[in-house]
Amino acid sequence: MRKYWFASIAFTAALACTSFTAAADKKYGPGVSDTEIKIGNTMPYSGPLSTAGTIGRAEAAYFQMLNEHGGVNGRKVSFISLDDAYSPPKTVEDVRRLVEEDKVLAVFGIIGTPTAAAVQRYLNDRHVPELFIQSGAPRFADPQHFPWTMSISPGYVDEARAYAKYILEAKPDGKIGVLYQDDDFGRAYIDGLKQGLGDRAAEMIVMEAAYQPTDPTVDSQIVSLQASGADVLLTAAIPRMAAQTIRKVYDIGWKPLHIVIFAAANIPTVLKPAGLEKSVGLISAGWVMQPGDPRWEHNPDYEAYIAFMKQYYPRGDANDPANLAGYGWAYALAHVLKQCGDDLTRENLMYQATHMKDFHVPSMLPGIVMNTSPTDYRPIKQFVLERFDGRTWVPFGGVVQVSAAN
Repeated sequence: MRKYWFASIAFTAALACTSFTAAADKKYGPGVSDTEIKIGNTMPYSGPLSTAGTIGRAEAAYFQMLNEHGGVNGRKVSFISLDDAYSPPKTVEDVRRLVEEDKVLAVFGIIGTPTAAAVQRYLNDRHVPELFIQSGAPRFADPQHFPWTMSISPGYVDEARAYAKYILEAKPDGKIGVLYQDDDFGRAYIDGLKQGLGDRAAEMIVMEAAYQPTDPTVDSQIVSLQASGADVLLTAAIPRMAAQTIRKVYDIGWKPLHIVIFAAANIPTVLKPAGLEKSVGLISAGWVMQPGDPRWEHNPDYEAYIAFMKQYYPRGDANDPANLAGYGWAYALAHVLKQCGDDLTRENLMYQATHMKDFHVPSMLPGIVMNTSPTDYRPIKQFVLERFDGRTWVPFGGVVQVSAAN
């Protein structure tokens, strides 16, 4: 245990060291002083996506660990995280408070397309970084129109293109049904699927069934999709709806080639509630390590994460990929803040975020790195396809490089 702990604090110790010359001028934006950096955040601690709220708790725990070991270049991170209940109006209310009352340097890690979109114009108009959004919607990788907004997730369109490529190879005569959330999040997957299928899209996609995140169930949509004759199902849904879909597909005896998006591939919060035996054979895409997988038992990054969870977030489930994601995204933000040195302005924060080069976050699969540029705002453009075997996700094929195109 002790040897793992030293590994887990190595990066935090490095962050605490000031490596800049004394002659360098200090430049501070809102929320920054010689001792503090204020970072704002909203999370769905309640509402239909409340299972993802653990990400915010993991991030808060990471910054607690970071602060106990000196913070970032000697400054403590004040992480102000509010509940938006996955409700865009509540996100607007929370973000206004963070910017206008708490005077944060940046807003970090909003979860969800509709929530992040609700404040995108507001933050860009005020030149406030909306950094590392947990959504792969195209609108969050559009520096020409929204230069202060950056996603951390691979693009939904790119992910769907990869699924289309796989369908064309594995089931070239397949009839595809799509369950999707009726907003930018869900529609991005449909767009990517159609782009990936090309001229065959109209022929192969036999039905698109939408749902609202506040709907009680998606049972009727699944029955309709089965009746359409589809033998391939793409589930582009949030965890609650994805679990219902997996269970319903199994219970009605439907056996399509079933693809679930990365956001719906969480074992503790989606597959276990749906039934592990009902989830066997699912296909998805991954770019982060799957906690609990024996492959990572002696991986130093994973050992450091386990030590972190035991010490700083013991009530959290270390086997929940959402917690590993929160740990990784907080690590990424700490890296960008460190790169800012004593120029902790909003402008320099965005400069550093848009100049990442082969940066590996410890939650990611080996070989997957972050790269950004002023014209490429999507840090992660690599993933692997995986199949669920009843216990864990098993990758097949190598690392797939995807484009950063919208």
